[in-house]
Amino acid sequence: MGSVPKSAALLLVALLLAVLGASVALAAELAEPQTPPEQAPPPPPPPAPEAPTPTPAPLEPAPEFPETETPVRWRESKAIGKPFAGRLVRGVELPAGGRDYYTWDGPRKVSPSRAWRRYGTDTLVATLLNVVAAHRAAHPDAPRVGIGDLSRPRGGIFDQRFGGLGHASHQNGLDVDVYYPRRDGSERRPFKPSQVDQELAQDLVDRFVAAGAQHVFVGPRLSLTGPRKVVSKLRHHDDHLHVRIHPD
Repeated sequence: MGSVPKSAALLLVALLLAVLGASVALAAELAEPQTPPEQAPPPPPPPAPEAPTPTPAPLEPAPEFPETETPVRWRESKAIGKPFAGRLVRGVELPAGGRDYYTWDGPRKVSPSRAWRRYGTDTLVATLLNVVAAHRAAHPDAPRVGIGDLSRPRGGIFDQRFGGLGHASHQNGLDVDVYYPRRDGSERRPFKPSQVDQELAQDLVDRFVAAGAQHVFVGPRLSLTGPRKVVSKLRHHDDHLHVRIHPD
């Protein structure tokens, strides 16, 4: 055989080197981990529907007693301490009179009583007005109920310095004196037991007991009765009953 020309040999070597280089590059490319093409982020989830704003519960309206001569200025009261050693915070004034009751000033023996003698907790005033209204509804021919002392505007001592016999209690807005109805129907304090309409007086006692009174003190010379834990006889109470309610 004849010898291969030198130029052809060089061309063959170059061709072999090119093929070898391409093979190496292909192998390296196959060995490299393939990066997946970037994808667009998923769309955000739709916003959750807003919860409806709750409607606040309406406040319970203050009790209304249109039968009073003037509107009651209701506010939340607080009885501090004991009836014998206490005070009254944010007391409520009982109006001087109304359709079903009148107020009586014991030391002066006149009606109406002075305003500073007519303060109690809101619960006491509401209880008192409810009871006298129910009493008169059941006995439309009965006289209006006489209301005596409650507490002073800020409570505290209510003794003889403030007129009459004074009170050992009546200091924190939980006590009220209620005069017994008179047999003659007049709107005055009864001065002796024989002047008391005991049927109407017993009805008042029963209604205060049913309203949840803590104590009802009645005169020892009257035949008024009630649960022993609530109704008891006490001297100096032959002209009025003394009601004490529970603290809130």
